[in-house]
Amino acid sequence: MTKQQPEAGVPYPAHAAASIVFPGTGATSTVALASTISTSLRRIVGTVAAATMAVMLVGCGVTIPADPDGTLDSVRGHEIRVGVAPEGDLVRVDDGVPTGSVVDLVEDFADSLDARPEWTVATEETLVGMLEAGDLDLVAGGITSDTPWVDKAGVSRGYPGIPGADGRELVMLVPLGENAFLSDLEAFLDEEVGS
Repeated sequence: MTKQQPEAGVPYPAHAAASIVFPGTGATSTVALASTISTSLRRIVGTVAAATMAVMLVGCGVTIPADPDGTLDSVRGHEIRVGVAPEGDLVRVDDGVPTGSVVDLVEDFADSLDARPEWTVATEETLVGMLEAGDLDLVAGGITSDTPWVDKAGVSRGYPGIPGADGRELVMLVPLGENAFLSDLEAFLDEEVGS
């Protein structure tokens, strides 16, 4: 069997051809050589590389999603610092104590983490500044999905099913990059009010 040789520096095409000479007959036949070996090899190498990367990440203690500042771990079993801005039936403040449907959700979320909420009542702008400074773990209230704070905070999915939202998709804010904490919050909200 003789192979057709590519020009110098030019690789074989994906499906190369070869000529077979049948001795004594003078007959030749051209057959296609599928690149199944190289395709299989690429798949094997890719799988091994992905598995190696996964083992290395697990070995290094990396989890996905991650919290670079450890918000989820720091609030679980401890205190969750929550900022709320008054907003109708969503957040009411009587004698310095917040109540309302969003407050109830946050208290239930805190319970799911075996945490107790520490409340701060202020304007949205003040609360987002405190979130950025690391003084709060969560900001909630009448914040809608078209929030202007997307470059300053992690924003949950919108939830229109929160009582008192009047059909608006409400979101909650967490510190930027704290994706494990955000993921737990969204899983909780999915269960409680749907998405």
